[in-house]
Amino acid sequence: MISKATIDKVYDTARVEEVIGDYVQLKRAGSNFKGLSPFSNERSPSFMVSPVKQIWKDFSSGKGGNVVAFLMEHEHFTYPEAIRYLAKRYNIEIEETVETEEEKASADVRESLYLVSEYAKKYFETQLHETEQGKAIGLTYFKERGFTTDTIKKFALGYHPDGYSTFSEAAKKAGYNPDFLVGTGLSIARDNGELIDRFRGRVMFPILSMSGRTLGFGGRILTNDKKAAKYLNSPESEIYYKSKVLYGIFYAKQAIAKQDLCYLVEGYTDVIQMHQAGIENVVSSSGTALTSEQIRLINRLTKNITVLFDGDAAGLRAALRGIDLILEEGMNVRVCSFPDGEDPDSFARKNSKEDIEAYFAANAKDFIRFKASLLMAEAKNDPIKKADLIRDIVQSISKIPDRIQREIYVQECAQIMEISEQVLVSTLAQMLQKDLKESFKKQQNQNQPLEVVKAENTSTSDKVSELEILEKKIIELLLLYGTEEATFEDYILETTENGEVVEKQIFTQAKVYERIFLSLQQDEIQFSSPFFNAIYDVVLSKLVSNENLDPSTLTSELDKEQSEFITSMIFGDEKYKLSMRWIEKNVFVPTKLEKMPKEVDDTILRLRKLLVKQVINDFLIQIKESNNMATEEMITNCIQYKELEMFISKQLNQIH
Repeated sequence: MISKATIDKVYDTARVEEVIGDYVQLKRAGSNFKGLSPFSNERSPSFMVSPVKQIWKDFSSGKGGNVVAFLMEHEHFTYPEAIRYLAKRYNIEIEETVETEEEKASADVRESLYLVSEYAKKYFETQLHETEQGKAIGLTYFKERGFTTDTIKKFALGYHPDGYSTFSEAAKKAGYNPDFLVGTGLSIARDNGELIDRFRGRVMFPILSMSGRTLGFGGRILTNDKKAAKYLNSPESEIYYKSKVLYGIFYAKQAIAKQDLCYLVEGYTDVIQMHQAGIENVVSSSGTALTSEQIRLINRLTKNITVLFDGDAAGLRAALRGIDLILEEGMNVRVCSFPDGEDPDSFARKNSKEDIEAYFAANAKDFIRFKASLLMAEAKNDPIKKADLIRDIVQSISKIPDRIQREIYVQECAQIMEISEQVLVSTLAQMLQKDLKESFKKQQNQNQPLEVVKAENTSTSDKVSELEILEKKIIELLLLYGTEEATFEDYILETTENGEVVEKQIFTQAKVYERIFLSLQQDEIQFSSPFFNAIYDVVLSKLVSNENLDPSTLTSELDKEQSEFITSMIFGDEKYKLSMRWIEKNVFVPTKLEKMPKEVDDTILRLRKLLVKQVINDFLIQIKESNNMATEEMITNCIQYKELEMFISKQLNQIH
């Protein structure tokens, strides 16, 4: 594990403008730098980098954070990978913390498997380009498939010689442990300890992780041996899990994130040919059935998937199997088929990038229309088959976690299938209820507590939204003005000598964070949003401890979404800087700092008023449900809270 001292040194040394400058052309804009977003297509630059605060913000996509967050977003590194990358860039020696013997052993095994796999990749490349057998068989095959030399090198394609144990012997001679050769699946150990090569006589497709490490291989045989599998994949190992890997993800990740769309195909050559044609946001499930883990890998980059499949029956079935899994992950899925006899590989070979994109735009169908057109041909005029088809489509709709999306698809299905929307809603409800019961039984069998989910309620949702807006505002005020000292107005009720209750205005001097903290504590207010509550706790603890709210350090202590929110708040404040033109014309507009005390008190009072209203509503519901048997205490409480609400409203009007 990387030591905290090393991580701190990386943060102290790395310059966000230098690192991002490797990926984005930055131009000076006042105290900041500006450039075009690397995450979306835009003509006007909205990507901001602050050298002073050591943070960045992309206003076109909403992303933001520190230098590590950028590498995790753009290069899709893990946190340790980003730290190691920066350490290498700035020549910082990485200090590792003490690990247990078990951790060391596990790490050593995994790293050894990675090293063996990397050696094998380079070995197969050398065999392809520098040996007579490799050039005559492997290179000729790739050229016949239409791959250029640049494409072959980009995807590190190779050739495994046809010897019985040629690779295994070469690897042992190079000093690699036979146990790790077997562990990667590149070699097979016989009973007598002899090693034989698994992939002999095949062209090789290295399978890389998202960060570019070699996990395993796919090998295609070039002979007509009917007993041998056409394609052979590495067996699962400590570093290679087929269900969690997508072929081409390393080469496609930036294009997928930038275009906010992923094309999903079946085979290795489909991916390569599409890339060569200029369509780079494409990956493959490596010839295996699509899994939830693979879909989640795409979900890290985009919510949108278009499944490209062969026009044959096998391709259709594969597309149908994957749709429900994609929907379950809450993603948007479209489906595009090719003309008869074509697949992504052959189609990409015959068409330009512009023609391919135009074809996808014209032929990619919403999953309902795809399923309907596909299955209606089978159902024809048979009412029973048509009923089964409708149930099939509704079953797919039931997989969608978002209720609004489900309702929209139900409406669309009703129009396409010419059936009552009410019938579909009823069928969908039955399916959802059945799924809920099965989930309940499953949890009971596993002796797990059932998660309680509140029923969706529009009014409750509105209240939560209003609460979150105010909670967000409190975080913003803490970030921008937390340590600022200001004079705040208060109104208290006092009883005069004559027994008359009057309002008295008083003034309090305090720091912003003190004002907010004490006000929330006084009313025992807790944030309704766990998201904002986590940020509030971190920010307040630093302010109370008199720590500097350094944006770069602060974002490193929060998750990705929270970091993006914080950078939005900090960069957002740049928009409110006073224009010099107003000052030149003697028009003096109150600055944000001058208006800040009112803004702080206004936000707290609005939050207080909203919570009081909720209490009043609860009392009214109790009174109504009591069937005119409400107690005097309930009515008195309701009246008192109503008076409090009126007092707060008056205070809101008094703040100036």
